[in-house]
Amino acid sequence: MRRSLGSIAGIGELPAQRETQGATTLGMIAEVARRAVADAGLEPAAIDGLLVGPQVGETPQHVPATVAEYLGLMPRMANVVDLGGASGAGMVWRAAAAISAGMCEAVLCVLANTREAMQVRSPNRNPIREFDVPFGASGANATYAMIKQAHMAAYGSRDVDFARIAVAARANAQRNPDAIFCGQPATIADVLASPMIASPLRLFEIVMRVAGGGAVVVVSPERARSLPHAPVHLLGAGEKVTHRALSQAPSLTSGPLKSAMAHALATAGIGAAELDLLSLYDCYTVMVAATIEDLGLCPPGRFGDWIADRDLGPEGDTPLNTHGGQLGFGQPDLAGGMTHLTEAVRQLRGTTPGRQIPNAGLALVTGNGATMSEATALVLGADA
Repeated sequence: MRRSLGSIAGIGELPAQRETQGATTLGMIAEVARRAVADAGLEPAAIDGLLVGPQVGETPQHVPATVAEYLGLMPRMANVVDLGGASGAGMVWRAAAAISAGMCEAVLCVLANTREAMQVRSPNRNPIREFDVPFGASGANATYAMIKQAHMAAYGSRDVDFARIAVAARANAQRNPDAIFCGQPATIADVLASPMIASPLRLFEIVMRVAGGGAVVVVSPERARSLPHAPVHLLGAGEKVTHRALSQAPSLTSGPLKSAMAHALATAGIGAAELDLLSLYDCYTVMVAATIEDLGLCPPGRFGDWIADRDLGPEGDTPLNTHGGQLGFGQPDLAGGMTHLTEAVRQLRGTTPGRQIPNAGLALVTGNGATMSEATALVLGADA
């Protein structure tokens, strides 16, 4: 028998229909997914990977999170496959690759749509449109403000604690000529005096949206050693999706990065104390606070004391977002998360004059989507 790259254990299918009046894309996805999971002899809780198409009538973005939320799944790997008529076949090998990489064990690959959604967008029947937006929880500023408020209510964290995160980002940005805030440092007083945008979030605690972009090229370790730069290796990865709508979040003080980071560190075989660089997604100061606590660097609610006791610069004891993070560099849309990755690669290559971490060998890179909903963590290592 030839070596198997993966096995298809269950299938589901809906009958062809000319009209689907009253149906929703999410409802059709749920039914065909139910059939496939049942055919595989599995319970829904066994599904820890999710691949979906880009066309879901009830949502224009955050498609995997919306589908996972609707199905009651919390996958450790989730993605969109957008290959037109090749999407179904493309999902299968990607699912097998994710299983081989240890990211997950059972992947649901699902495609469905109503006839009406192919012509006009279906009615918005998903939790964020029913339970969040009508009550004002619309947009990132308002929802992350609720997360900050929840943290302050639960633990007594103070505005000054969050301000220290913004100050550190601005300080590191002064060493990066490409950062939007290079030449514009900030003090704690500056942060606390900045305008209130969505209470309790102030202007300097929120990323500035900018133009920009980022890219990386991934090759085999063997080929990497024949190329010009010292290779940077992926040593571990973790992913988790828990919800899309804030009203459906399992917690407002801890997020899916807790699971993703734990898996990334475990697959890399290291502990958090061994990391030389924390390249943590920082759309808001509260996101950094939650990530520090979820990483286990301090107990829940104690990030303020932890930050106050550390030097977060490149020569400090705990380098954090040495390029300035998004709070100091700026957020070029989805490429904002890519800046954390490219900075980690530069540090591990040893090619960041003026902000180089001495003997950098291990870096943690995190990504965050929606409202502390979709999480990915990578452990990168310099070539030995």
